[in-house]
Amino acid sequence: MRILLVEDDKDLNRQLADSLESAGYVVDKAFDGEEGHFLGDTEPYDAVVLDIGLPEMDGITVLENWRQANRNMPVLMLTARDRWSDKVAGIDAGADDYVAKPFHTEEVLARLRALIRRAAGHASAEIEAGPVTLDTKQSRVTMNGKPVKLTSHEYRLLSYLLHHRGEVVSRTELIEHLYDQDFDKDSNTIEVFVGRLRKKLYPDLIETVRGLGYRA
Repeated sequence: MRILLVEDDKDLNRQLADSLESAGYVVDKAFDGEEGHFLGDTEPYDAVVLDIGLPEMDGITVLENWRQANRNMPVLMLTARDRWSDKVAGIDAGADDYVAKPFHTEEVLARLRALIRRAAGHASAEIEAGPVTLDTKQSRVTMNGKPVKLTSHEYRLLSYLLHHRGEVVSRTELIEHLYDQDFDKDSNTIEVFVGRLRKKLYPDLIETVRGLGYRA
């Protein structure tokens, strides 16, 4: 899953980015509202973490502009604890949830997981596909109740396909959501990881839809 993090405090930005990457997300970072607005307007993200108090363009304006342009990715806003009016303004502008500063990073991760699940139509932290279960809370995969060891890239690919289970997902969409903006889009790594997942789990878990992409 690909996340946009827009936070002008460089230390907090780095801390959050490290935690998100450790949890298996791909993170693009922005440090002001104009840069964040541009990235959110031009790149595909599964969710955004957006601070309200940003230089150049405040977070509320950034979010309002995205929503007016029909950019509907889930947005988690970061607000000041004592500014209840910021929370109201954020929700009215189109935020899906908010976390007040100072916060525990675990809360941000939990709320992001929930936003991404709900956006994909899943209520539970566990997504099942036959004998395979993806535990989004623990970032763990089991088959017939037994744990399966996956690399971070294998897990990301499986997670994206299962979040969109039953849908045909193109190779381009997978690359856009699993890698940062500098990744070589001509690489054949998607095919390699699909092959590995079929061997580690079972062959029919991921279907190749010729000319269109993959479906779990």
